[in-house]
Amino acid sequence: METLRERFCAFMSNRWLVFVAAMWIQSCAGIGYLFGSISPAIKSSLNYNQRQIAKLGVAKDLGDSVGFLAGSLCEVLPLWGALLVGALQNLVGYGWVWLIVIGRAPRLPLWAMCILIFVGNNGETYFNTAALVSCVQNFPKSRGPVVGILKGFAGLGGAILTQIYTMIHHPDHASLIFMIAVGPAMVVIALMFLIRPVGGHRQGRSSDGASFTFIYNVCLLLAAYLMGVMLLEDLVDLNRTIITVFTVILLLLLIVPIVIPISLSFCSEPKEPAEEVLLPQPEKLEPGKSEHNANEVIFSELEDEKPREVDLLPHSERQKRIAQLQAKLFQAAAEGAVRVKRRRGPHRGEDFTLAQALIKADLWLIFWSLLLGSGSGLTVIDNLGQMSQSLGYDNTHIFVSLISIWNFLGRIGGGYFSEIIVRDYAYPRPIAMAIAQLVMAVGHVCFAMGWPGAMYIGTLLIGLGYGAHWAIVPAAASELFGLKKFGALYNFLTLANPAGSLVFSGLIASSIYDHEAEKQAHQPHLYAQNSGTLLSGKFAQDDPLKCEGSVCFFLTSMIMSGFCIVALVLTLILVYRTKIVYANLYGKSRS
Repeated sequence: METLRERFCAFMSNRWLVFVAAMWIQSCAGIGYLFGSISPAIKSSLNYNQRQIAKLGVAKDLGDSVGFLAGSLCEVLPLWGALLVGALQNLVGYGWVWLIVIGRAPRLPLWAMCILIFVGNNGETYFNTAALVSCVQNFPKSRGPVVGILKGFAGLGGAILTQIYTMIHHPDHASLIFMIAVGPAMVVIALMFLIRPVGGHRQGRSSDGASFTFIYNVCLLLAAYLMGVMLLEDLVDLNRTIITVFTVILLLLLIVPIVIPISLSFCSEPKEPAEEVLLPQPEKLEPGKSEHNANEVIFSELEDEKPREVDLLPHSERQKRIAQLQAKLFQAAAEGAVRVKRRRGPHRGEDFTLAQALIKADLWLIFWSLLLGSGSGLTVIDNLGQMSQSLGYDNTHIFVSLISIWNFLGRIGGGYFSEIIVRDYAYPRPIAMAIAQLVMAVGHVCFAMGWPGAMYIGTLLIGLGYGAHWAIVPAAASELFGLKKFGALYNFLTLANPAGSLVFSGLIASSIYDHEAEKQAHQPHLYAQNSGTLLSGKFAQDDPLKCEGSVCFFLTSMIMSGFCIVALVLTLILVYRTKIVYANLYGKSRS
């Protein structure tokens, strides 16, 4: 009995249990991706036009991206306290919106609704921060897989919540807002005490590789299952019993990863920490640490005198050439021929502060490329409900779910693909981001054309490209500007998301949509032929303007495609500027 008790204590303090609990919390942290499903209910009940809905979308994006308060509270409060704050924000913000939509609370002005959406969606930042902080501390040697999987589950959260909503579907679509308000808060409160750094040895173990492979397989199976279920529900009219069975299987797949901490705690013989087989320490330097830092004295003259082709030589030959240059500089300095000076700031690949990085062109290339690429993808996500309705689709939830699934696979695949690029070929990681932006440009063209099936192809391409951005950019920023102040750098780069949404969705997409809707309202017969539907010649005075047909988002999608091409050019400039940095960081492993 004592042995069982000890093993249960070991199970509760197992770092894999923390990781699995963090995955479950992240499954509820994708509520922002459901805005395309709840915006039609808000629009119809409050009589908003598309421009007002776009402003709510910008408030949602700001809440999702501004995580400075969450980061600060996680340093002051225990992680369960930060999670509790996030759960309360989520409950109060979206709960109040639900009460207003169903008429149980007095209607508020638009600016107050924006505040409620911001507060509700800002709860996500507490979930993300607490999950990432605890798991990165528990898995310091496996930060890449840990961050990729957790961010991937955040992207998949929209599809998971949508499937659960389908099971408990209510004729009043406002009930989805209620589920968004209550569901994540309940899950987080139930699991918040499990999310913490655990004691004991946190080095990589020989079993970690197999465990991460198992998690990856579960993730791919989960994404494939969700996609198949969503497509089947869209194409076939299923009864409530079958939908319930599908949802139960989904929940079982989410629970499956718990077998890892159970097997490690109950099914294996306990070992003393000294007897555990640990992974060997890596010999190569981590990204963010330059080889020059190994020397006590660094001459800036060496960087000036060194020919550019030296950086492209094999590692052994490069070291010989640098040693020769150093010897000449030492001799010249001793004879007074040159004046030795201290380097004023870090070089790319070393640790930067935010202030030091802000004066570097590389950071701004990443920021503007992210703003144009990721911002255009977020515009599609925020307007997906109206885009699908304009093309004649009644069930908008299917596309919200699909883009959530592709977003998840884009984050998993983008991180994996970019890792192959840098580890096996020593090419700059931003090449993968350029490919993602080209894919998104094609996806926007599909939306613009409005062909049969274009919504399915468009959500596939935009979801993959958008998700890949958020797997590639954090890793690239850590490689170019170091890990010491990575939190501040990452929070700065995430501001590109709401900035892009403000311009693209809040100004461009909404203005064009309302303009086309007004034209259709005044000339209904002219547009009935193009949309394939019979538009009423007269809109009720209290009804919000509604646009039908591919014309609603044609110009917007073509503009977004152009922005993705500009982002591609900026990324290629970044690739050219950083190819020597990546040759230095990863070329050693190939020599």
